[in-house]
Amino acid sequence: MIRINLLKPETKDIRETIVTGISEDKGKKGPNLGNLIFLLLVIGLGLFYFFQQKAFDRENTLLAEARQEKSQLQYVEAKLDEQRKARESLDLKITLIESLNAQRDLAPRLMDELSRRLPDWVWLSEVTYDDKGIQIKGRALSNNLISDYIDSLEASPQVMNVNLVSSTQRAGQGDQFLEFTLRAVIEKKPEPVPAPAKAEPVDKKGEK
Repeated sequence: MIRINLLKPETKDIRETIVTGISEDKGKKGPNLGNLIFLLLVIGLGLFYFFQQKAFDRENTLLAEARQEKSQLQYVEAKLDEQRKARESLDLKITLIESLNAQRDLAPRLMDELSRRLPDWVWLSEVTYDDKGIQIKGRALSNNLISDYIDSLEASPQVMNVNLVSSTQRAGQGDQFLEFTLRAVIEKKPEPVPAPAKAEPVDKKGEK
């Protein structure tokens, strides 16, 4: 009697089908995963570039605004510096005018004092005044006359600390003389002190 086993071939076919199906599924899943990773990478790079470009544009905008503000500040600083220089110049002019007004009577009094105390054979050629005092230039026939003039100036209430700066022998038109230079300090006239206000009379009841 002959027996035919019909299960083995069928089982083999089923296994081959299952194995083939698994292989095909694996073959299909491999390329799909790679494409997905590549797509995600491209999207990530695109987003990174977008945000970087946006940040770059924002920085450029801030830089342009900062440059504009700097330009405006430079203009304002230039105007302030110009105003400061104008104010300093005006202050100097006001100070000079006040100084001249305070000393407008000093020059006549000083020249009168210097000329009145000149010994004979002594002449003045130049007198200059500054904050440190006065400088006197003149001519004399001898050093003794210059010394006499210094002593005379020292006795003046307006002139102090008279010093001989130089004395040089000169000759002109057959005569010999000495050119001298003196420095002295001027006693400035004290500013008038305002008189105290007089009290108003008070009646017997103590009312003003």
